[in-house]
Amino acid sequence: MDDRYDVIVIGGGIAGIVTALELAEKGRSVLILDRDEGEKFGGLAKESFGGMFFVDSPIQRKAKINDSQELAWQDWQNFADFDTDDHWPRVFAKTYIERSIPDLFEPVTQRGIEYFPVVNWVERGMYVPGNSVPRFHLVWGTGHELATVYIRHITPHIKSGKVAVKFRSHVTELIFEAGRVSGVRGNDEGTNIPFSEHSEIVVVAAGGINGNDGKVKKHWQSAWGGPPETILNGSHQYADGGMHDEVKRLGGSVTHLNRMWNYAAGVHHPRPRKPRHGLSLVPSKSALWLDATGRRFGPEPLVSGYDTWELVRRVSQQASNKYSWAVMNRKIALKELAISGAESNPAVRDKKKLAFIKTVLFGNKPLLEDMLDNCVDFITAGSVTELAEKMTAFGEVPIDAEGMAADIAAYDAQLDRPFNLRNDDQIRRIQHLRQYRGDRVRTLKEQKILDAKALPLIAIRQFVISRKSLGGIQTNLEGQVLNPDGYPVEGLYSVGEAAGFGGGGMHGKRALEGTFLGGSILTARYAANAINGDLA
Repeated sequence: MDDRYDVIVIGGGIAGIVTALELAEKGRSVLILDRDEGEKFGGLAKESFGGMFFVDSPIQRKAKINDSQELAWQDWQNFADFDTDDHWPRVFAKTYIERSIPDLFEPVTQRGIEYFPVVNWVERGMYVPGNSVPRFHLVWGTGHELATVYIRHITPHIKSGKVAVKFRSHVTELIFEAGRVSGVRGNDEGTNIPFSEHSEIVVVAAGGINGNDGKVKKHWQSAWGGPPETILNGSHQYADGGMHDEVKRLGGSVTHLNRMWNYAAGVHHPRPRKPRHGLSLVPSKSALWLDATGRRFGPEPLVSGYDTWELVRRVSQQASNKYSWAVMNRKIALKELAISGAESNPAVRDKKKLAFIKTVLFGNKPLLEDMLDNCVDFITAGSVTELAEKMTAFGEVPIDAEGMAADIAAYDAQLDRPFNLRNDDQIRRIQHLRQYRGDRVRTLKEQKILDAKALPLIAIRQFVISRKSLGGIQTNLEGQVLNPDGYPVEGLYSVGEAAGFGGGGMHGKRALEGTFLGGSILTARYAANAINGDLA
């Protein structure tokens, strides 16, 4: 085609939408090319739980949570473990912390977004300190609401013709002419007709690499050992890294692809919509986390909420069969079982306060029943012996039934001791978690596994599930793609996960959580502002 736009945005996720919206609001003509179908406009953000990381927010202050930029920067650096030459990742991280309120919280809130009043406390740190205070602000309505609100704002610009959106458009090539990027080529996957589009500026907002099983395994972090044979997909199915390869072909720098944010407790989706489609469990704190043979991980037990990177490492460093089991009873599952994402949290997604309060107080029975009935990774039994037999028949290695029974009995015996004589790290962590009200309402005080009143027993086979790329296309603070010498590739920008959420890896090794949606929006706003200045 001969149509020329001021800007072409590759990708219709939250980063692409925010970029296009802020450009259109300054009078720019924008073309969004998205590979997915129209009803999925909004990308992975639309499916997400919707947590956002803010520092010293009005919500934190109201809850008397004392936070500061200095404390957050200390926490971020602890978790990130930046390399000495990580200049742009550091710049983005520090900017995020310093500007999270004026450049993120305030503009997002002004668009009509509200947050749950209790700030979640995740990634507290295990061997290195993480979040010193709660910072995970849950969007009331989940990521679905966040995406929907931004789509609502951009819709008038689409209707006016200022923004054009073409779905099923697979961009395969960046056009490079006269020393700059000047457009794209690709294929319409609906008609199978090739296309080309031209513009002064191209913005890559095509997501990361974590939807590509081959790339995930190729770039698997060495500290985790070899990659598991089965890695479920919790990323976008079109987050295949194709644009990373194309940017690299043109001389752009792509960094830290071995840094990725995967989760250790994924299960097969009961109704899959893509290959290896998985759901990411929020692991029950009162369940026992067991290895592939049914033995409790040790010497330090696995407990979620402290260091996701470490959980993935421990599960992946098994010699073989790199999956794990969670063993609990129905009472634990009913109270504590949760699944990340908008789809599995309809009460929050649909903003039904009474329904949400009911699930907090009495458990999410519909979710549990659905998983028991329809997820292949859930097993029930009336005794440890029966459970071990079913796990052996279901898994790839025999379960050590006697050892598993001994581990469960030893854990339960700890709860028979006086409070001050309990010497189990998982129990200590549960006691610690329950000191914060956001965790207390979702975590049982002290619950044995072999409780006759709480049966049946439940075992869940858990796989590592790929989610987000922490590395990516290297950019400066304005979103310009940089070459290995640090100079911009003319006409080319990148935002969101494609850019490692800023600078090619602003999180470093670990994420403090809530910085993915935040990073997508922040990088998009900064790039749009820079482009508006360039086109002025």
